[in-house]
Amino acid sequence: MTSLPPTPTAIRSILFALMMAVFLSALDQTIVAVSMPAISAQFKDIDLLAWVISAYMVSLTVAVPIYGKLGDLYGRRKLMLFGLGLFTLASLFCGMAQSMEQLVLARVLQGIGAGGMVSVSQAIIADIVPPRERGRYQGYFSSMYAVASVAGPVLGGLMTEYLSWRWVFLINLPLGIFALVVAWRTLKGLPIPQRKPIIDYLGTVLMIIGLTALLLGITEIGQGHGLDDLQVQALLGVALLTLALFVWYERRAREPLLPMHLFANRSAVLCWCTVFFTSFQAISLIVLMPLRYQTVTGGGADSAALHLLPLAMGMPMGAYFAGRRTALTGRYKPLIATGAVLMPIAILGMAFTPPQSIVLMSLFMILTGIASGMQFPTSLVGTQNSVTMKDMGVATSTTNLFRSLGGAVGVALMSALLLAMLQQTGVGQLGPGAISHEGASGNVLLDSLNAATGPALETLRAELALTFRNLLITSAAISLLGVAAAWAMPNNLLRGRD
Repeated sequence: MTSLPPTPTAIRSILFALMMAVFLSALDQTIVAVSMPAISAQFKDIDLLAWVISAYMVSLTVAVPIYGKLGDLYGRRKLMLFGLGLFTLASLFCGMAQSMEQLVLARVLQGIGAGGMVSVSQAIIADIVPPRERGRYQGYFSSMYAVASVAGPVLGGLMTEYLSWRWVFLINLPLGIFALVVAWRTLKGLPIPQRKPIIDYLGTVLMIIGLTALLLGITEIGQGHGLDDLQVQALLGVALLTLALFVWYERRAREPLLPMHLFANRSAVLCWCTVFFTSFQAISLIVLMPLRYQTVTGGGADSAALHLLPLAMGMPMGAYFAGRRTALTGRYKPLIATGAVLMPIAILGMAFTPPQSIVLMSLFMILTGIASGMQFPTSLVGTQNSVTMKDMGVATSTTNLFRSLGGAVGVALMSALLLAMLQQTGVGQLGPGAISHEGASGNVLLDSLNAATGPALETLRAELALTFRNLLITSAAISLLGVAAAWAMPNNLLRGRD
């Protein structure tokens, strides 16, 4: 590859373009949820409503590793511009949709574009910044996720209330065009691969089928369908068979989409494990903590969204601190291990703190955010440090794949556990979709809770508080697997400074 002189001015310009791309993709993961009732009311279609969110997440996750490999083969500037352009165009299609089917299809295209924006952005930083300096730059990306997690629900609510749900998507047009222009101007000097590209078509098809089936099966489980459900069994069976064929084929492919030799890299694999379990905790908490707040305190959706603010504040704090320390010491394991140990402690603190105790609850949520922030960018830097430059894109995208899978598995497993625990409370028998955003007031659980009054309501809230405490204790126990992965990680020195 030809290299770009990493001058401070060039890096700042590129970083601005990349942060805009990451912010846009992260914003569309959070801004849409609050507009779901309005979308359902206009199209009068409840069956496909959940896919307005799921279609985006599944297509984004599946697209990430493909962009990583194509970036290694063709150069990252082309892929970034393609991803931004497709995302912006698909946002227009979403805003102009005349049926639920059209909206879901447009969301699939939007997710494919967003996959490139996420994966390629982080690989570009790896092209132009030495590993030892990358932590603080990757920390800026983490801050974009944190800002989007708070700004998304607020902006989505305001636009849906005072304009139209269509503006949740149309807002991406000026932002996307601006980001596209900035990226066009600033990414001209990026490294260009000199090898002849060979496309792994069969591997790509197998991976798309396998990952899509896996994510759809996980999504069905998270919506309350058990493993005895024939549809879930079919999806997971297809995923297992196709992914097994994918691994067999990739070991023999001339230019594999996902080189299997990366899984023999101990440092990279353990970094992926820590990312998986960190995302498992962070995303499931973002989904379930507002529900806990609403059911136990009776608060509204707006105050529940603000309840996540300390968690969002903690993530960039942890990322900034970890980035500075890794640049100073050249070691990433101590920061990952510290964050991994802090995670179960903070979650246990939340478990035994009533959601009404705002100050103490906010403290533990900030600590949870700090723990997540210390692990996300640092694990990515550790992965990039352990691979060669020709595998940089695919290694980066694999990190993002494990991050997405961790979040999907976390939400599905913790939602399924919550539904199982709720069967023992006075809420009654809750079926699939009980904690999804499809009920009149947000979900079936809240609708059932609102039907109770007087002493029965207080008794029910006490039972729910105990249920969520047990759920958080379980979450803290699962996070110990992340501690084990961090503990087993080699204490390697980052390249880039003597």
